[in-house]
Amino acid sequence: MHHVRFRDPAGSVREGTYDADSDTVAFGGEEYTLDEVDVLPPSDPSKIVCVGLNYADHAAEQDSEIPDRPLLFLKPPNALSSHGDTVPLPPGKERVEWEAELAVVIGEQCRNVDADEAMDVVAGFTCMNDVSNRDDQRKEQNWVRGKAFDNAAPLGPVLATPEEVPADASVELRVNGETKQSSSREEFIFSVPELIEEITTYQTLEEGDVISTGTPAGVGPLSDGDTVEVEVEGVGVLEHDVVAPGED
Repeated sequence: MHHVRFRDPAGSVREGTYDADSDTVAFGGEEYTLDEVDVLPPSDPSKIVCVGLNYADHAAEQDSEIPDRPLLFLKPPNALSSHGDTVPLPPGKERVEWEAELAVVIGEQCRNVDADEAMDVVAGFTCMNDVSNRDDQRKEQNWVRGKAFDNAAPLGPVLATPEEVPADASVELRVNGETKQSSSREEFIFSVPELIEEITTYQTLEEGDVISTGTPAGVGPLSDGDTVEVEVEGVGVLEHDVVAPGED
């Protein structure tokens, strides 16, 4: 099943079921086409826990060693943006890059979750673009300027329940229709259950929190006017544009 959070024509936030065949969302006996509503991020997280270097090929392109435990950093709620949004890039930066990622949405408050039971706390999966300001990321330790700026986490468009997303689900990114990243979930260094176990050893995850599982090789710079599509098999396509402030 696929779920969509949206703002209906009256301005109320709803969560409905999505029908891919008709491209409609239903709630409370009403049915809307997606162009009749504002699609929202599929959850309202207190935090987004991101994983660095979770694909060996991306570690290689970054000239980095494969980590012996998950590398973790945070994006706050201000980083969220939605399917269909235009994401403003930080001004005056030379290199702001795309990163296609499979994102995990947590379904219940949890702490100290064993990997064998980790999927019990997963509400589902969605798509994310971990937009990254490399200019500042390379200059700071905690990556606040590099990763946590406004709208740096486009998320969506739907929440797919776990059975909808294959164990080897493909993860792809296209910029202006050209494929830039193409890999699959089975290429993870650390699996989703392993990530949940590690993260909940240190912090409580709340219902709606997001774990973004890392990006494969093929990251590259965004430019003013680009259209980005992140596609995860079993979820669908997250699409957004970018604008570089101050550029014609």
